[in-house]
Amino acid sequence: MGLYDYPQIIKKPMDLGTIKKNVTARKYTSIAEVAEDVRLVWTNCMTYNADGSDFFMLAKSLNKKWDEKFAKYLVDYQVESGNGASTATAGEKISLDDKRAFAKSLFKLSKEDLGKVIVEVDTKCPQALTKNAGEDECELNIDKIPPGLFGELRAFVASCSAPSSAAPPKKKKKA
Repeated sequence: MGLYDYPQIIKKPMDLGTIKKNVTARKYTSIAEVAEDVRLVWTNCMTYNADGSDFFMLAKSLNKKWDEKFAKYLVDYQVESGNGASTATAGEKISLDDKRAFAKSLFKLSKEDLGKVIVEVDTKCPQALTKNAGEDECELNIDKIPPGLFGELRAFVASCSAPSSAAPPKKKKKA
């Protein structure tokens, strides 16, 4: 399709066809993994395409619709959004310790993954971001993030810091 720079910009490509194949082949172990890959499709599209472009706006709209439908599914079928009881869902409160741990984990992310977190928050809960355009900075107020989104963000950050099975083993240096 002539997207020669795509692999340099998008480090973890994902598409809906691959998700469908993975669901059919039962490769996902939880609903949270499926949701994470669907969100990755929209995030990748918004990352690759210019803010305000047709593709960016379409991905933003589909992301919002997905989140609404997925949240309704979780409530209707009483399904947890994460991989265990520790993931916050819509009706739970977030503990101060969870907020602190999440904030610390943000410092360990790559610039690309941190950017994805910011785009996700900006899309779903813009009131949690204070932007300073003059300095190209923003501040994330964790207290303003709703529990459901907090659980999603925490799951995404955890997946970023999980050791990759594709990573080569580290070699020991000789003294």
